Amino acid sequence: MSLQCGIVGLPNVGKSTLFNCISSGKAQSANFPFCTIEPNVGSTIVPDERLQVLEKLVNPQRVVPATVEIVDIAGLVKGASKGEGLGNQFLGNIRETDAIIHVLRCFDDPNIVHVDGNVNPVRDKEIIDTELQIKDLDTVENRIGKVQKQAQTGGDKNAKRLYEILVKYKEALEQGKSARTVKIDNAEDRKLAKELFLLTDKPVLYVCNVDENSAVSGNEYVEKVKEAIKDEDAQLLIVAAKIESEIAELESFEERQMFLNEIGLEYSGVSRLIKAAYRLLDLETYFTAGVQEVRAWTYPRGTKAPQAAGIIHTDFEKGFIRAEVIKYDDYVKYGSESACRDAGKLAVEGKEYIVQDGDIMHFRFNV
Repeated sequence: MSLQCGIVGLPNVGKSTLFNCISSGKAQSANFPFCTIEPNVGSTIVPDERLQVLEKLVNPQRVVPATVEIVDIAGLVKGASKGEGLGNQFLGNIRETDAIIHVLRCFDDPNIVHVDGNVNPVRDKEIIDTELQIKDLDTVENRIGKVQKQAQTGGDKNAKRLYEILVKYKEALEQGKSARTVKIDNAEDRKLAKELFLLTDKPVLYVCNVDENSAVSGNEYVEKVKEAIKDEDAQLLIVAAKIESEIAELESFEERQMFLNEIGLEYSGVSRLIKAAYRLLDLETYFTAGVQEVRAWTYPRGTKAPQAAGIIHTDFEKGFIRAEVIKYDDYVKYGSESACRDAGKLAVEGKEYIVQDGDIMHFRFNV
């Protein structure tokens, strides 16, 4: 499955620097608003140490990690929901993503101007939130106008349910709350809500972009952001994008790791960010392992075996017979599929099996 995250924030907060750091694409970084006019799209691998272990055990012809698409969306400004700056275009780019990476400037630098004059990440967050909420409110009100009559006549059950969902969203948005604060537990209702593609219904990862000295423990700006989002269902990550982008330019892994260790970090901001995005979207990984290929596959937590097979190819799901499953720890302990089979560590699972993170799977199917 394809995962896409959009990087948003005010101009000059470090979005493009972060994008350059985590993506194979190269976005222009410049000290003025709107230096990113078209959304830059890049792809980065999902870091997973288990792939390296499996590679040594299987010695395949190739290894294929899971990937994430990152979209660098130009800096939003106050009034973007009404078309200020290049707002409408950028808000459209956000709509297509699975999750939002909201970059907040948490560093002082007199050489990099702030679009609002001074550094205040909580204010910056509220500006972006407000613009996205205004756009969502416009979307919700338009949809209410279209489904209200259908809902009131009672002839269309889905229209009635959708109308009730829209009213809940409208009430929340009018109070300055994001759509994600509205709790919808019913699976069918959640499906209807998802089809609205509301911007503030997307999961959010706040990235506090700090100076090098604050890379490990953060600073007073980070603490203010933590306080501001304490009641949100969101995650926060501290990244020193400038120094990490410089480290990312180094040729060897050993060099990069040495410099990360020097600033007190075990893992790069890239690795931590992508893993955080996976947690945010409740995603997990299973593997296929053979002499031709060892590969990581991304799936939503709670996926059953036939649907997991369908991620590889739709025919696998249609003709699903069974799944042969080896737990990652068992594979590492015994060293091969045949050894796991001999040790009784290969399980045969049917259509109701819920895939577990790290499962090594082989699917039997017939179409």
